[in-house]
Amino acid sequence: MSSNFGQKIKISIFGQSHGPAIGVVIDGLPAGELIDMDELSAFLARRAPGQSSLTTARRESDLPKFLSGILNGRTCGAPLSAIIENNDTRSSDYSKLQDIPRPAHADFPASVKYNRYNDVRGGGHFSARLTAPMCIAGGILKQMLKCRGVSIGAHIFSIADVCDTPFDPVTVSENDFLNTASKPLAVLNDDAGSAMSSAILSAAHDGDSVGGIIECGVVGLPVGIGEPMFDGLENRIAQSVFAVPAVKGIEFGAGFNSSKLRGSENNDPFCISDGIVRTLTNNHGGILGGLSSGMPLIFRAAFKPTPSIAKSQQSVNLNTGTEETLIIAGRHDPCVVPRAVPCIEAAAAIALADFLI
Repeated sequence: MSSNFGQKIKISIFGQSHGPAIGVVIDGLPAGELIDMDELSAFLARRAPGQSSLTTARRESDLPKFLSGILNGRTCGAPLSAIIENNDTRSSDYSKLQDIPRPAHADFPASVKYNRYNDVRGGGHFSARLTAPMCIAGGILKQMLKCRGVSIGAHIFSIADVCDTPFDPVTVSENDFLNTASKPLAVLNDDAGSAMSSAILSAAHDGDSVGGIIECGVVGLPVGIGEPMFDGLENRIAQSVFAVPAVKGIEFGAGFNSSKLRGSENNDPFCISDGIVRTLTNNHGGILGGLSSGMPLIFRAAFKPTPSIAKSQQSVNLNTGTEETLIIAGRHDPCVVPRAVPCIEAAAAIALADFLI
């Protein structure tokens, strides 16, 4: 399986949702970097399950155990490795999924690719549970980027048809990131957050689920970070973001809406502000030709509705070759978006750290 990312800072994620543990190895970190464990724990807690009626009832503390790479609170130059033990598993909920794949899950193609030896318990290695070690890496790298003047933050742009106030693409700041990170739902507009909660609970009551969009911003990037062609900032960020399960699309700046504009409307005029070259608008989302422009980097990731729902669905029995009705058991998020906000921040940090550290 391709569970590795990075050229300078190399990330390797391992484990399965219902295995003994999940974990991450980070190679290439410079020695002497201070890691604030309290800050990291707070970051991981934003992703942890079982915290409200809006998330899965599975309860995991998600406290990492560091095996190497840290001495007296600082990186020591050795590969950093950490694990999170899985405790609250109910593997029996998934017993029939080896034969009857869940619609919109990886069950069927994985069963073909791995000759039906794939672990279906909780999704195995395809599970969103693997975003926990991803957040360990992203949380650490986010701290290192902050020490270099680069701040990353995200909020819920929308859930179902309810929209939050978007980041201002020109003036977004670290204060905006701090404002949303401390909330149960990471939104700028609390009224929108209440409406989002209602939409999630309504879907859950119906045995269904909803999706949404997360908007991420990065401020403090110097001009010229990135490469042309295959190693552009968009390319590498997109690769990292698509490691988060349920992501089905990504756009930068004005994104798909720019296709409806004329060039005179979409182009961002250059200006001089306090002796620095900037743009008056930011339809380009802080990236031009794969390189950072010095403006805030803005992107949005679209999440599909959670596939594991309580409603009966049509599937097939891989043993008998017949169609069969499937009712999924287990504990699942009626919407993955609230817990995915720190995952998108982690994905951005992992991609940017490979350029900057």
